[in-house]
Amino acid sequence: MIVISHYLSPIGDLLIAVKNDKLIGLWMEGQRYYKQGICENTIEDDYYFIIVKVKEWLDRYFRGEQPNICELELELIGSDFRKAVWTLLMDIPYGSVTTYSEIAQKLAHIKGLKSMSAQAVGGSVGHNPISIIIPCHRVVGINGSLTGYAGGIQKKIYLLNHEHVNMERLFLPMKGTAL
Repeated sequence: MIVISHYLSPIGDLLIAVKNDKLIGLWMEGQRYYKQGICENTIEDDYYFIIVKVKEWLDRYFRGEQPNICELELELIGSDFRKAVWTLLMDIPYGSVTTYSEIAQKLAHIKGLKSMSAQAVGGSVGHNPISIIIPCHRVVGINGSLTGYAGGIQKKIYLLNHEHVNMERLFLPMKGTAL
């Protein structure tokens, strides 16, 4: 059984999903891949202890604090490759960004490979099931393009500004899927 609840954030409604007392999903309303992986019965419970813990984490985040990801128990549901990418996303410090290429290089190094496809990494980043907490919004194109955010470009910009990211070298893409 999956326990769900909604959280009203400054960027809109967020859906929280918990299974086996672990967070398995946090999606923005309207985001691509919304509720991906939720294929069993759900029950809504705003007071389930893990749901309450996630909401408290989000309250702190949106107040400008920097809660630690390790405060929450996560269960990553996806391929081994996607899990590896999502794990690397968790290492991106609050208030900074990295590129798909840098993540690909780190993953290649971990796996003992010469190289790794930044596009494959981008696909995994886009399928991140635990938005905000696993900070996929902190990933940008190698040239500074604010591309590739399943929640939408305006929400990505909001989150980066909220974290006081230096936006001087970042720009909106003229075309692409993030718009």
